[in-house]
Amino acid sequence: MTPTSLAFARSASVPRLSARLSAAAPAAGRSRRCRRTHRAARDPSRAATKRIFDLCGALAALTLLSPLLLGVALAIKATSRGPVLFRQWRYGYRNRRFPIYKFRTMYTHLADGSGRRQTVDGDPRVTPLGRFLRRSSIDELPQLLNVLRGDMSLVGPRPHVPGMRASARLYEDLIPYYFHRHSVRPGLTGLAQVNGCRGSTASADAAIDRIDYDLKYIENWSLWLDVTIIARTVRGEVLAGGS
Repeated sequence: MTPTSLAFARSASVPRLSARLSAAAPAAGRSRRCRRTHRAARDPSRAATKRIFDLCGALAALTLLSPLLLGVALAIKATSRGPVLFRQWRYGYRNRRFPIYKFRTMYTHLADGSGRRQTVDGDPRVTPLGRFLRRSSIDELPQLLNVLRGDMSLVGPRPHVPGMRASARLYEDLIPYYFHRHSVRPGLTGLAQVNGCRGSTASADAAIDRIDYDLKYIENWSLWLDVTIIARTVRGEVLAGGS
């Protein structure tokens, strides 16, 4: 199976919750997956190629999108009180924490600085402009600065807040291999997101699928897979408004 087919299809290779938790064979498979993940992350030529791609892509995007970024910043200042950017600590490479940047989409007096309280439909904390920015994923664009700083990659597992919960449990308690997703830099977008794994993590099954897609991306990384995921993100989440 090619990396591209992995990016475009949700197949039986992403096991369901009952299969993952019911027998020793899946556990052995996870162990082999983790070993392959670490071998991939230690490959210096792969890491160097990805870093060059990230730097060139982030610089190009910031240059091309600078009028949009300026316009959004002015709109935020004009429609609600508070800073233009929102900063929050997230898990990064090898579990190191870093400050992530986003356009502010909530009223400052209602915002949850920890990020553990997930947004819901019609959330009163979100400003009218913020709803549009979230729906179009434009609020994530300041993370191009995180890519330049080396905190993030253009493509990779999305960075989670420490203490993030899934199905009313800590993510790492629900999924024993959770922290293996941090063997690479987190990304602006990822294989999980383009396969529909975004939003609420209230369902244990959906939360586990999201992590499995992250590990699948790490195992099967290629520059072409990154390009494919970026193209799908632009088409499906930005141009189509996240639909």
